[in-house]
Amino acid sequence: MKPIDFRSDTVTKPTAGMRRAIAEAEVGDDVYGEDPTVLRLEARVAERLGLEAAVFVPSGTQANQVAIGAHCRAGDEVLTEAGSHILHYEGGAVPALWGVQPQPLPGERGLLTPEDVAAAVREDNMHNPRTRLLSLENTHNRGGGSVWPVERFRAVVDVARKAGLAVHLDGARLFNAEVAAGVPASTWARLTDTTSVCFSKGLGAPVGSALAGRADLIKEARRLRKRLGGGMRQAGILAAAALYALDHHVERLAEDHANARRLAAALAEVPGVKVDTARVETNMVFAEFDRPALEMVTLLGGHGVLTNPAGGPRSVRLVTHLDLSAADIDESVARIRRALA
Repeated sequence: MKPIDFRSDTVTKPTAGMRRAIAEAEVGDDVYGEDPTVLRLEARVAERLGLEAAVFVPSGTQANQVAIGAHCRAGDEVLTEAGSHILHYEGGAVPALWGVQPQPLPGERGLLTPEDVAAAVREDNMHNPRTRLLSLENTHNRGGGSVWPVERFRAVVDVARKAGLAVHLDGARLFNAEVAAGVPASTWARLTDTTSVCFSKGLGAPVGSALAGRADLIKEARRLRKRLGGGMRQAGILAAAALYALDHHVERLAEDHANARRLAAALAEVPGVKVDTARVETNMVFAEFDRPALEMVTLLGGHGVLTNPAGGPRSVRLVTHLDLSAADIDESVARIRRALA
């Protein structure tokens, strides 16, 4: 039985075209700034996001962390939504690496309001950490792949600016937001000081992310990348995959979104499963079962449907991606029905 893998959009394998691009990549030593493919990717990302410069890094976690390190100093504070990736999935890196205190703010499906941010900024006195940075996420992972409406994003950023904060956007799935909203990724990114994007999620590259922003911040981020061991050598073989993904895998994200809606609609008809189909904006489906999430993950795995818990006690996350077809969606629903029967 062929497994149908919904655990994440990180499980994809490089396509034949991407493998050719990797094999044919022109390379050099990136730490010396001599890898032409990496340089081309960094220029392309900066241009596409409407920012001054970019740096190629191994992972989305490193992109976020070098951004925080560039913006903050020990004893500072970063505001972020309570379900954000930098809080839940980066190994406690914010305080461990930088001595920076995160302040989690309760949001709505990962999204904040201007009032949330204004109320969280600390008064400037010796007893408080300095509130230095606002970190946002688009699409929001634990929010179910939710997309920031542009005007709401702008309003939240405006409040942060008035309070003297820098703004970082964790845009690991920013191109999903672009395709879902029909809005260029630069519309959000230009409002920030730094924005990260990931190539190894929906875009299907095997490795890599980029951080874009003001040239001075990216210069500092490059130094911090080196400190964290992210200075790669002939990294053009990885950058070539990312360039191929930008050329060939952005528009097709609409297929993943359509498959997620197809999956959500079908699961909503299965007894014992609850899905809010109106909340499926991109490539994530959060399903509530009558049994504990960990039990469901094991049960479904036994029927060849691979999933992950979604944070709630009975919630399971299913993520669509380029290695899943509409036929896989239909087969997975049939397997889930059999598992629950």
